[in-house]
Amino acid sequence: MQSTRVKLAPHFFRLALPLGLILLAVGLFLSTHSLEAYYKSPFPLALSPRFNERITLPTEATARLDQARVPVEDQLRRGETVTAVFEKLGLHGADAREATNALAEHVELRVLKAGDHYSAFFNPDSSLASFALTVTGSGRVEMRRAAGSWTTDWQPFQRSVEVRALRGSLDGPLESSIRRAGGPLTLAYRMADVLQWDLDFSRDLQRGDHFEVLYEEILLDGQPQDVGRILAVVYDNDGRRHEAYRYGDSGVFYDGEGRPLKKMFLRSPLRYSRITSVFSQHRFHPVLKIFRPHYGVDYGAPVGTPVEVTANGVVTFAGWDRGGGNVVKIRHTGGYVTAYLHLSRFAAGVRPGTRVGQGDVIAYTGATGLASGPHLDYRVQHNGAWIDPLSLKGVRDEPIPTRELASFRAWRDDIRISMASGKVPPGLAVPGEDVRLAVSRETPRLRPGAVAR
Repeated sequence: MQSTRVKLAPHFFRLALPLGLILLAVGLFLSTHSLEAYYKSPFPLALSPRFNERITLPTEATARLDQARVPVEDQLRRGETVTAVFEKLGLHGADAREATNALAEHVELRVLKAGDHYSAFFNPDSSLASFALTVTGSGRVEMRRAAGSWTTDWQPFQRSVEVRALRGSLDGPLESSIRRAGGPLTLAYRMADVLQWDLDFSRDLQRGDHFEVLYEEILLDGQPQDVGRILAVVYDNDGRRHEAYRYGDSGVFYDGEGRPLKKMFLRSPLRYSRITSVFSQHRFHPVLKIFRPHYGVDYGAPVGTPVEVTANGVVTFAGWDRGGGNVVKIRHTGGYVTAYLHLSRFAAGVRPGTRVGQGDVIAYTGATGLASGPHLDYRVQHNGAWIDPLSLKGVRDEPIPTRELASFRAWRDDIRISMASGKVPPGLAVPGEDVRLAVSRETPRLRPGAVAR
């Protein structure tokens, strides 16, 4: 048996030696390939250092760890008070009241709004170290706590005004068209205010209309914050050109010929809405299911939309009027009476005998009475007969005096050039005002959908 083992031994070594060499070569190849991939990688993984007790020992930077502050970012919630915020940050009772009083030294707490941002910093022991609050449109207050008391620092935003020129075309809602042209959404509402006597923004606007506007942009610390005054608007509506230019210190707008835009009646009692039914002598009533005259214009709008009186007058009725639900009636000069039906509620102080001015909010839309949904039924009577509100032609105020027409026309021509070119001339000032207007350092670029004219 032993002789057999002796005879097999040489054969075993002859097989094991090549096999071992092959395994060694494979191992060397794999390790070499791994190292090559490591060094060729643009982001090689760093080797983890071995444990070293000296590294874990205190150093000269260790003492500074006690001074570290852990930040927390948040914003005020709807209905949340400042005291509740401090309590949420770990202050209670007298400590919370003390912090609130310190903040009230610089900030009117009643003007704080949901969404105002604040930052809180904590000590390593989780106690509140400092607090900073940004008051939208105003400034920033910083509070630091030391020795149980608070020190505060108020930093108001730096406010500046620049004049900008914007041009674009209507391709959908006016707000989105203005945004595509590079302007803020609120500019649409300001334009509606200026042209409200000549354009009904709920029915007159057409796709493809062109607009140009010169306006003030309010900046806080160099960042756009709000829209200031509108200086001029040009709106081409389906071939009809509407112009409005601010002139003089009274803030009155005039058309291209120097005639004031303000008229006796507004085109619509709602700023933004849609017409769902027009004046008709034979209309199918959606509730009664019969044909009967409809002496008004229906504007579809959500419940609670503010309703504005279309002309100066005196309230003659404010209450429930059968199928009209909650109704307000107002008497105007010239034998006119306007009526506002299906209201959800009346504005404060609106009662018979109350004098109201054009544009005043007198009520809010609803669905009271015989109404199939929330809307406003707006009606106009002239000398006792119902007339189509959409056919009203306003009576203008007095035009610019002849002696001032040359100054107005020069101002109008300068503004036309500015809006057409998109460039605001330096030293621009409204005639009749002492305030010189700042000029935009950069005109907003035209975005897709904007039209250069």
